[in-house]
Formats: sequence, C-alpha cells, structure tokens
Amino acid sequence: MTRTPTRRDLLTHLGAGAAAAVLPVWAQAQAPTAWPAAKPITYVVPFTAGGTTDVVGRTLASKLQDALKQTVVVENRAGTGGGLGSSYVAKQPADGYTLIGGTISTHAINAGLYKNLGYDPVKDFEPVSLVGFLPNVLLVSTQFKVNTVAELVALIRKDDKQRTFASSGAGTSTHLAGELFADLIEVPLTHIPYKGTPPAMIDVSQGQITFMFDQLTAALPLIQAGKLKLLAVTSPKRSPASPGTPTMIEAGVPGFEMFSWQAVYAPKGTSKAVVDRLHDEIAKALKQPDVKEKLATLGMEVVGSSPSELAALMAKEIPRWAALIKKSGASVN
Repeated sequence: MTRTPTRRDLLTHLGAGAAAAVLPVWAQAQAPTAWPAAKPITYVVPFTAGGTTDVVGRTLASKLQDALKQTVVVENRAGTGGGLGSSYVAKQPADGYTLIGGTISTHAINAGLYKNLGYDPVKDFEPVSLVGFLPNVLLVSTQFKVNTVAELVALIRKDDKQRTFASSGAGTSTHLAGELFADLIEVPLTHIPYKGTPPAMIDVSQGQITFMFDQLTAALPLIQAGKLKLLAVTSPKRSPASPGTPTMIEAGVPGFEMFSWQAVYAPKGTSKAVVDRLHDEIAKALKQPDVKEKLATLGMEVVGSSPSELAALMAKEIPRWAALIKKSGASVN
C-alpha cells in the first residue's frame, strides 16, 4: 500500500531541499577568494624613479602582469634610505596584493643604521626571491694623479685634506663601501652624503671630493668623458661588465668584498601558496632573455633564489653591516 505524503513530509522535504540549495552559496562565501582576484597588485619601489631598484621593479612588474593576468602597478615611495616605502609595505595586509623591491639597504644595512627604523626587515616581511647582485666600483677624478687603488691609498695617507668620500646617501651600499674601505686601510675618512648619485659624481669628477663607490652603469658617461677613473670593483670576482678592472682584493685591499643586491618581499603573513606562486613567476621571468639583457645593462649578475635562500642571505648580511656601522661610527645624521 502506497503511503500518501503528509504536509509535514512535504515541509521536511522542501526544507531539506532549501538547505541543500543554500549550502553551496554559504560554503562559497566562507571559502578564501582565489589569488589573484580582479584587483591590482602594487609593487612598491622604496626609491626614486629611474634608479636600479626602479628599473628592476618595472621589469618584474611587467612580467608578473603578463603571467598573473592581473594589473601590477609600480609605486615609488622614496625616503629614509628606502625606509619610508619599506615601513609602508610592512603595514599592508598580507593578502598578496602589495610587494616591495628590497635591497641591501632596506633589508640589511638599515637595521643597524637607524635607531627608530619603523619596521623590522626580518619580522615584517616574507622573502620571495633574490633577483641579483650588483658590484660597486671605486671612482676617482681624473684631476688626481691616481691610477691604482694603491696610489689612492698613498694620496689619502699623505694628505689629510683628501680623506673624503661621497655617497648617494647615508645608509646606502655606497656609503658603507666607503666605511669598509676606511676600516680596512685603517685611515679615518669623512663621509659626504648626497641626495642621489648624479650630484655626488659631479663633485667627485670635479675633484671637490676625493673618491666614491657607486655602480658602473651610473659612472660610465663620466668615465667615457674622461672625468672619472675606474680603479676597482668591489665584488670578490671581476665583473663581466668590466673584465679588465681588478677587484679591490686584487688591487691590494685584503678582505674588501661587497656587493649590493636586489630582492622581492611581501608583507609578513602572506600565505605560502601566494609566496610560492610569486617566486615561481619571478624565477621564470629571470630566465627570459629580454629580462637578462635588461638587467645586464645595470651591471647586475642575475641570480634568483628560493625564499629560504634569501632569508639566509639576510641572516648573514644584517649582523655583518651592523658590526661595521658600530665600529665605524657611521651615522645618518
């Protein structure tokens, strides 16, 4: 005998059906939004437009935009040796929509140089990937009768008026290179910081400041114009961009090894899945011929790395520069 459904049976059935219909909507509302969604990604460059970090940032941003099928906007937030932009990114949501182009200054040197930095390069960021290394070069005016590092050291020892060096700014790798030089040759030197590389190089080329360390690509126009001499590179091995130029160690300064570096970070707490995707896309970009060619024009040795390898580099670099800063008395004031 077939049982006729009661009103209660129908209500129970309808209720179960409604619940089943609603459940997928509820579950979808609770599920995390796929990354990247229809929302721009901001790549912060903590320095002015046109510099090395800016070129690296815009090159990678273009490739990430193509790979992720999402708009990637480059935003320059310069100031405090890269600290202003770094502090800003450290406070952004860890959702994968804000990245920063970090450097040896922002994520190593600044930690030992500033008393109130406003961010912690280790605790406030997720390492994504090292991009590459950039050696600095030792430059001196052609007005000085100096053709080697040894002759520059002799000039400095002989004439205390020539114990000056310029940099592109307090706390930069060009500043710390000068402090390292002073420490290794055991001669006190006076640091003259500038707001950027161009004005510093002009004064050095005119002989107002004795020497400076900076990137080869920035110095090439003045070298080719016969106003600056290239004495040495700061990397442990010779640079492919200038194979005939000796390293500082080869030139007679044992222990002088320094290179600046470029890297990419996300705010602390960014999910591993997002960090891994960003790392993978950056790794692919760094292998592309046009990217390699572009970064090579900066004198960069493209490296790439895993997030853990970048973290290991920072663990080595932060105490190294903090010790030199303390020993030299280097200051941002």
